[in-house]
Amino acid sequence: MTQFISSLVIYFVGDLVAQSIAEPAPKEAAAEEGEEKGWVQEWSDNRDWHRTGRSLIIGGLSSIPAYRWFLWLGNNFNYGSKILSLTTKVAVNQAFFTPVFNSYFFGMQCLLSGASTSEIIERIKNTVPTSWINSCKVWPAITAFSFAYIPIQYRSIFGGVIAIGWQTYLSLLNQRAAAEEGAEQGAEQAVVTKAIVERRSEEREHRHEKQKCAA
Repeated sequence: MTQFISSLVIYFVGDLVAQSIAEPAPKEAAAEEGEEKGWVQEWSDNRDWHRTGRSLIIGGLSSIPAYRWFLWLGNNFNYGSKILSLTTKVAVNQAFFTPVFNSYFFGMQCLLSGASTSEIIERIKNTVPTSWINSCKVWPAITAFSFAYIPIQYRSIFGGVIAIGWQTYLSLLNQRAAAEEGAEQGAEQAVVTKAIVERRSEEREHRHEKQKCAA
């Protein structure tokens, strides 16, 4: 239960921080309206609570599997050489857990938003490679430090503090990917619409020419 609640807190805070970072600066009229409402009401109105709810579902479902994974990782690959043990644990975590978890995170964000299978696959392609590369800059050192110096009963707390920042990053990356995909779809739709308009215009001109010839 502790792991489950901790995960919910991490995902809740991470998503709210990400939304606060990504939200646009308020316009003058909106700022005046916000002063009338009060900052708490304004802050609440500016949050996408459906998005936060999706993050809580994702965090809740992954909490126990993730906890069991790190327990298993801590109980295995324990060699005579401490350096070899830490290196192996970090390598296994980065090679297996990180890409699987990131695929789950971004895929579930899409799925819970009502996206199609093709859109889910596209989101994973657009986010997982980038998130995995960036995770290699952060998590190997954190994982090694945790296994080397943090007692097992405190590892979840230590990891949770770091994970708030990481979940903020993942939420921002997911939002950026969604915006880019939306822009691409809008551009594609504009091209299709333009082609339809041009075709209809050509058809009208062709009919007009035929009518002139018939006359």
